[in-house]
Amino acid sequence: MRPYLLQGHERPITSIKYNYDGDLLFTASKDHVPSVWRAENGERLGTYNGHKGTIWDFSCDRFTRRLLTASADATCRLWNVQTGECLKIFPHIGPVRGVAWADGGQMFATISDPFMEHNAKIRIYHIPEDEVEDPSMYSEEPVLEIDMTKTGGKRVNPTNVLWTAMNDDLLVAFDNGLIRLYDPSDGTVREEIQAHEKKINRVRFNRDKTLFITASADFTSKLYDPVDLKHLKTYRTDRPVNDAVISDTKEHILLGGGQEAMSVTTTAGKVGKFETRFFHMVYEEEFGIVKGHFGPINALDISPTGRSYASGAEDGYVRLHIFDKDYLEMKDPVPEEDEVLDDDEGDEEERDGEPDR
Repeated sequence: MRPYLLQGHERPITSIKYNYDGDLLFTASKDHVPSVWRAENGERLGTYNGHKGTIWDFSCDRFTRRLLTASADATCRLWNVQTGECLKIFPHIGPVRGVAWADGGQMFATISDPFMEHNAKIRIYHIPEDEVEDPSMYSEEPVLEIDMTKTGGKRVNPTNVLWTAMNDDLLVAFDNGLIRLYDPSDGTVREEIQAHEKKINRVRFNRDKTLFITASADFTSKLYDPVDLKHLKTYRTDRPVNDAVISDTKEHILLGGGQEAMSVTTTAGKVGKFETRFFHMVYEEEFGIVKGHFGPINALDISPTGRSYASGAEDGYVRLHIFDKDYLEMKDPVPEEDEVLDDDEGDEEERDGEPDR
C-alpha cells in the first residue's frame, strides 16, 4: 500500500471527507483552515481562510460547488469550492459542532453546543442555489430551530448530525451514547435509542444511506439500519474508536482511534495503538491493520471508488493510502461454504461406511 504524507495542517486533524465523485479530499483541523487536496496524488489545491476557531465538521454538496464548515468560533460558513470565496456567514450562539447538507442541496442543518444559559440547538436553513443570484442575500435566520432540553437535569451535547434518505429525518448523536431521529418539519423526536455506553464520536452513512455506522469511546463501533434503528453488527476493539467508515465497493469496515490524546506524550506509538483497523462487515472479524501515525486517529474516510482511503490524526498529519492490486483483487472468504463442504464430506464418509441392505 502506497501512502502519501499530506503536511498542510499545523494542529490535530478533526475531520476528513472525500467529495461525492471521489476525486477531491477535504480536511479540517484545529488550525482554523480547511484544505482541499487532489485525491489521486495528494496535491494541495487550496484552503478556505476566514474562521477564527477549530473546524469541527464540514459538508460538501453533491456536485462539489458549495462547501459548509462548522467552527468553534460560533459560525457556520458557506464557501465556493472552486474559488475559496466565503459566500455567507451564519452566526450561532455557541460553538458549531456539526453541519450536513440535505439531499438536493437546498437545505442544511447544524448542531451547536450549549453556551452559558442556552441549550444545545439544531438549526435548519433554506438556501436554494438557483433562486438567489447573490448568496449574501440568504437569510441568517433558520427556518426551524430545535432546542435540546436537559436530560435528567444534565445538558446534552450533540456530536453529529446527518440527514437520512430522502430527507425524512435528522439523525443526531450525543455524547451520552444516545441517537435520536428528529422530524425536520416540526422538530419532534420520532425515535430514540441508547446506542453506546459512552460518547459517540462519529456517525457515517454508506453511499446510498441504507446503513450507518457509529464510532464510540466505549471501544466499539456498531452497524445500524437507519429505517428502524435496528442494531445489526458490533466491531469490538481495545481502544476508543474515533471514526469508522463503510466501504462502498467491498464488505469492509475501517476503524480509527487510539489511546486518549492527553496520554499520547507518555506513550510510544507501538503501545498507543494508533492504527487503522480493517474488519469484515458481515463476519465482524478483523483481518488487517495499517500503521503510520504517531497519535490517535481522529478522522477517516474511504474513497467512493474504493481505490484509496485517508486518515488524519492528533499528530497533525493526513496519510493518503492508495490501495495496491492485492487488496483491490482480494476475495473475501465465505466461511459458510467451507462448513457446508466439510459437512457434505462427512455425510459421504458415513454413507460409505453403512452396510448394504
